[in-house]
Amino acid sequence: MGRTATVRAADRDDPDNPRRAGEPDARRPRRPYLVDCGVALLFLAAAAWLGHGLWPDPGTRELALNPTDQVLIEWFLAADTRVLLGEHGLVTDRLNAPDGVNLLANASSLTLGILLAPVTLALGAPVSFALLTIGNLAGTATGWYLLFARTLGARRAAAAVGGGLCGFAPAMISHSNSHWHMTAQWLVPAIAWSVVRLARAAAAGQPRRIATSGLWLAGLVVAQFFLGAELLYLTAITMIPLTIGYAVRRRDWARRVVPGFAAGLGIAVGAATLLLAYPLWVQLAGPGSVPNGPFDPHYFSADLASWPAFSPLAVAGAERAAALASGPAEYNTFLGLPLLLVALGCGVWLRRQPLAVAATVAAGVMGLLSLGPELVVNRVRTGFPLPYTVLVDVPVIDGALPQRYAVAVVPLVALLLVLALDRALQQPVGLPRWAPPLPTGPARWALPVAAGLALLPLVPAPLPAADRAPVPAFITGGHWRDCVEPGGVLVPVPLPTPAAPEPMRWAAAANAGFAVPEGFFIGPYARGGRASMGTAPRPTSQLLAEVAGSGEAAPVEPGHRHQAARDLAYWRAECVVLDPAHLHHQPLLTTLAELLGPGEQIAGAWVWRV
Repeated sequence: MGRTATVRAADRDDPDNPRRAGEPDARRPRRPYLVDCGVALLFLAAAAWLGHGLWPDPGTRELALNPTDQVLIEWFLAADTRVLLGEHGLVTDRLNAPDGVNLLANASSLTLGILLAPVTLALGAPVSFALLTIGNLAGTATGWYLLFARTLGARRAAAAVGGGLCGFAPAMISHSNSHWHMTAQWLVPAIAWSVVRLARAAAAGQPRRIATSGLWLAGLVVAQFFLGAELLYLTAITMIPLTIGYAVRRRDWARRVVPGFAAGLGIAVGAATLLLAYPLWVQLAGPGSVPNGPFDPHYFSADLASWPAFSPLAVAGAERAAALASGPAEYNTFLGLPLLLVALGCGVWLRRQPLAVAATVAAGVMGLLSLGPELVVNRVRTGFPLPYTVLVDVPVIDGALPQRYAVAVVPLVALLLVLALDRALQQPVGLPRWAPPLPTGPARWALPVAAGLALLPLVPAPLPAADRAPVPAFITGGHWRDCVEPGGVLVPVPLPTPAAPEPMRWAAAANAGFAVPEGFFIGPYARGGRASMGTAPRPTSQLLAEVAGSGEAAPVEPGHRHQAARDLAYWRAECVVLDPAHLHHQPLLTTLAELLGPGEQIAGAWVWRV
């Protein structure tokens, strides 16, 4: 009883415990589940409005700002349906035939692909993609809301503001342009919950709860690894300064917690390592693995001037701000000067609250890392070196783009807002010693009004969408089965490339029932086996690409025919198919007839059997 009383007494003086001293019971709604469901539905409605441009026919619609990545994601979704047929592993042979592609070296997501496999099989990969675009936004917002409201015990109104910022921040809206591995953040709040649960179990001296918390953490880490390894890495990196900052502010508590917390963390690391040992080997050393990231960290660094700017995808944004980022899918900063000032003010006001101090420190660290190895201000490279320099060319770590460290700043800023709003709405009765002074009268609403005015310019506009050509009837009607066996190689003309991956949509429409050569992926085809986008085109592929680009038939000589035979043999091709809707259909048809002889027409497409 003495130990329990001590723990309870400590909890009452815990600045981050939801059952705080002096808190009235009226702060909690009578039916919290109804409130939570209402907030989740509100988030879902907002996400549906933002992604409505992909409907009503996702098969003929695309996200206008990043259509190439959408093609790749739809292919991943289609390929993951093969899991239900027992034909899918961590390295696939359905792209870049005959070498294949290492899925873990790419931004694939087996978790999402498997979850949505029934939808993909029934309605097609474009429908699954459209659902994911909406679901990731709503799911992320709801996940953070529940963490703030239930785990941290914040008022529902404050938690809803924080969850809304996490789910619909400029970075989330930007990455919704086909970067599903960055928007699928709905497991990150669960990971944070498991860490908090572990710390509380260690503080209370509950060995069983410590063990179960460690196992929960391990399971969530494994799920997040297959959902998005880059996001898992960013979460782990963020936890380091957050945990250290919190422990420094609560030294006595930390000394009591460390033994149990370390034991639970050991359980989590051990279990996760056991489950991820083989996948990590595949990712780092398996077939098709790469020793480095394919993107230059100097180019993909955040511009310091982008932080106080508004995203071009927000209602207050301007197109000229786009020059401060590397592309429309990388508006990772753009929080706006008003929100930065409000967040800083919250951090100063809550300087006696350990969690607020830790969040402020972690936000500063992650924001600094987002600037990359060299300070860039308004597109001018200053030559001033930054801490990220030590991470350049570090294996595995260099696969995460510097500017994406800014993604982790968003939930930290949201946490500061939630803590400050929750405190501002608190009744000034029976406050514990660590609480900041509370304003009274009309001044009590100064912070909520300031937060609302700071968030208003960040309200996102709907994602730009455009029409795209339908997949040929030769594919959608199943006629491809007449010339290629399931799992065989079909050569679309022109062949897919990183810049023009459209033919990969054919394989996606067939649920990866056949393989295609070359394509859009990350592979070890640069000098020295380093990372590259795609592979070097074979001579026949290059010849057909030139015809497709110029619109002029190529003069074909016997050497070209021999090379075509060798390339088809290398690809293990069973048939060659010309897209009947291609802009330069006729010169391609003429060239192919010279290379391969007369073809046959099936469902409008020209086909050459090999």
